[in-house]
Amino acid sequence: MQDDVLEVRIMEEANFIADTGATVRSAAEVFHISKSTVHTVVII
Repeated sequence: MQDDVLEVRIMEEANFIADTGATVRSAAEVFHISKSTVHTVVII
């Protein structure tokens, strides 16, 4: 169950960055998470 939630989160953030050309900083602001978390999630 938790893996499904993580997979959805990863896809939402990655798609947001790909679709909008957002920076890590702006994606972090939109998703209310740290820049480090964005890096970690998108690298997965």
